[in-house]
Amino acid sequence: MKKILLVLFLSFFYNSVSAQVKFEAQTERSSYGLNERIQLVFSINNEGDNFVPPKFPGFKAEGPFINKGNQTSITIVNGRVNQKREISTQVIYYLTPTKKGTFTIGAASIEFDETIYKSAPIKITITDPIQMPTYPGQQPTNVNYGEGIHLVAEMSTKNPYVNEPVTVIYKLYFEPRSTVGNFRNFKAPKYNDFWSQYIDMKQLRAERGKYNGKDYSMVVLRKVILYPLEAGAKTIEPFKIDLDAEVPTGRRDWFGEYEMRVIQKSLSTGTQTINVKPLPENGKPEGFTGAVGKFDFVVKPSKTSLKAGESLDLEVSVSGKGNLKLFTLPKPVVPSALEMYEPAHTENVQTPVTGMTGKISDKYTIIPQFKGKYTIKPMEFSYYDLASKSYKTIASKEITIDVAEGDATFVANTPSANKQAIQKKEVFQFNKLKTEFVSASREDFLGSGLFYSLLFAPLLLIPIVMIARKQKEAKDADVVGNRVRNNNRLVKKYLSEAKKQMGDKVPFYMAMEKALHNFLKAKLHIETVEMSKDNIIELLQQRNASEQSISQFMELMNDCEFARYAPATDIAMTNDFERAVERISELEKQLK
Repeated sequence: MKKILLVLFLSFFYNSVSAQVKFEAQTERSSYGLNERIQLVFSINNEGDNFVPPKFPGFKAEGPFINKGNQTSITIVNGRVNQKREISTQVIYYLTPTKKGTFTIGAASIEFDETIYKSAPIKITITDPIQMPTYPGQQPTNVNYGEGIHLVAEMSTKNPYVNEPVTVIYKLYFEPRSTVGNFRNFKAPKYNDFWSQYIDMKQLRAERGKYNGKDYSMVVLRKVILYPLEAGAKTIEPFKIDLDAEVPTGRRDWFGEYEMRVIQKSLSTGTQTINVKPLPENGKPEGFTGAVGKFDFVVKPSKTSLKAGESLDLEVSVSGKGNLKLFTLPKPVVPSALEMYEPAHTENVQTPVTGMTGKISDKYTIIPQFKGKYTIKPMEFSYYDLASKSYKTIASKEITIDVAEGDATFVANTPSANKQAIQKKEVFQFNKLKTEFVSASREDFLGSGLFYSLLFAPLLLIPIVMIARKQKEAKDADVVGNRVRNNNRLVKKYLSEAKKQMGDKVPFYMAMEKALHNFLKAKLHIETVEMSKDNIIELLQQRNASEQSISQFMELMNDCEFARYAPATDIAMTNDFERAVERISELEKQLK
């Protein structure tokens, strides 16, 4: 009996001790060299929330990195097997010393089961830099995870003329041993004072490249063509992106292979400045409208011989390479006897990485009113040639229009004739040959059955209106129901919009994101400000959605967010649309 009581007491004591919550801070040593990197781990033997870190005086901190784990322990007491599941949470920081001395890292706090726990302060002594061994298992000198990853904006020129193309290529350089992925949180610059055009990237592909004279792997993330619109120092905002990277730790295993770890990295190109030069005033033609590049100028009529009252088309076109969308074409001047209508403007312009190329044109419809010969004076088009650094002017040829006599028109032997012979055709209206008769015995409307029906119909509608009004008031009072119905309507609307935009990447994925967000609003009764990833997952779990469905839905949301900034094919958009319909249908069934 005593043995049994002793066993029960020891089991109770073991369980009570193991059930205690422990929250502590740890480092491998208490003293480090100035060139060493320190791993500081805050660990709790359970799940914790609302972690509050301490300050890190004398250190540059990188983190936090959250690591949650589950472990099952088995104990055997007198042949009885006890199985226990242990949950742990680690919050990891990597500290880089900035100066020598002894520093105290204060207490961190974390909340578990409505109780706040605090860690004990830690003292760390930083000494002079030390010689670091590099044999297997040891940390090499000056390790900084992700240090070899760079986001760079490469420009074709930083000192262009107004309306001269500037190519900006955003490149990601990383060490060949590393891998990068999960691009997110794109923040593209706003190109103020520039005309800009993105160049679609078919796919992201790693290539060999050099950065600061060293060999790197390189991925081109985005290409942009800029045309500065005015002179002066112009600022381009940073291009920012977050990503995950698998990088070498600097340690080697016993087989000589580098150990790898996954880190999160936030990158930015920094602010760029472009000094835009004004176009020279010396030699600038009077009719210059801002064209810069290398162009051909053509003025071509569809025909030069026609009858009065017929029409011809006069096409004024510029083709070549330059800022084709950023200047105006000259307008023809025609004699008053030629009636000219507003032109139809067409553009056939491509924007490769070197700048705009193609053709723009204005097509005028001209109708002569009188017989005779008319002259359209030569037209001039001026542009600034970047190759020769000078202005060029192209003149069209004089065009003569020969107009013959037409039917029912005014005729003049010459365009300048003062006397005109007039032919005028008189046109008369025919008498009506069909008469409409009205019956003399037609019944008057007043006193008819239709009259009384219309008279008493409003009285019969009163109870119907009252019932409908009460239903509407009840429906308006149902705020939550109205919000759900409105969000369900928006889901259908944006899915329909996404289907219409199939093939056009940006509006397609914007519509997809709006459809997914409104679905969550309708089913989880949340607003946009509450749409954090953790909150969505927690609410879906509370509504008994399966883990697989939750994971697939969150993966789809991430893919749609990233796809707006990455290359996408029609096949990929079709697959994403079908995935969205499938994921929404699955959760629709589970959340009822």
